[in-house]
Amino acid sequence: MTGTQAGGPALYECVVGHTRTTPLRHAFRHRTYLWCVDLDHLPVLPIGLRPLARFDARDHFTGRDASIRAGLEAFLATHGIDLGGGRVLMLAHARVFGYVFNPLSVYWCHDASGAPVCVVAEVHNTYGQRHCYLLRPDSAGRAEADKAFYVSPFFPVEGRYRMRLPLPGEDLRLAVQLQTEGGRPFTATVRGRRRPATALNLLTAAVRRPWSTVAVSAGIRRHGIHLLLRGLPVQPRPRTNCQKGLSS
Repeated sequence: MTGTQAGGPALYECVVGHTRTTPLRHAFRHRTYLWCVDLDHLPVLPIGLRPLARFDARDHFTGRDASIRAGLEAFLATHGIDLGGGRVLMLAHARVFGYVFNPLSVYWCHDASGAPVCVVAEVHNTYGQRHCYLLRPDSAGRAEADKAFYVSPFFPVEGRYRMRLPLPGEDLRLAVQLQTEGGRPFTATVRGRRRPATALNLLTAAVRRPWSTVAVSAGIRRHGIHLLLRGLPVQPRPRTNCQKGLSS
């Protein structure tokens, strides 16, 4: 596989944690793996491995752009931002055997000189919708944004996110916390360790976590059913102006 980001494209073997504190306490962790790639130098896999990882423009932003990079630049243009060809690193799942579901894709955007400009957090829900948050993190990768998108059927669209999204290095440490007037009802974390995206490392990750993207989607639904059976009320899904896209 080829790539030109520092050390080449990377795989992060991750533990994802979700903790809900109110009105019911519920927590779970699952293991998966994520890609970190340069949008201008997406990995080129050997033919036999291509079913294990594909990066499609239809899976991000409007789903109608010529490339993921083009979709990102169109979104940034609506906010008056031009990266001038600067480097963008994306953390996300790739399609595995034709299926992908990305609860969160993160884009670290730089200008032509290499200086950080912004971070885009692209959130997908299980209804085939997506929404992007434009963030201006501090030097520690911390940023905040009002919640503007229906994700979980058990939370209304209210509150504010506190995020920590530092650029991945040898370690990946992300956190998203929802704050409301009633406290901090939800926290998600991602912890991972970098591995070069070699053919052997990809095969190892795929064997350990077969069809990982289906497993993520199925896990979300399984825990949703569990919460329903415990009597957690469903919040109605509002009409929104979020982007519609295919999640499979």
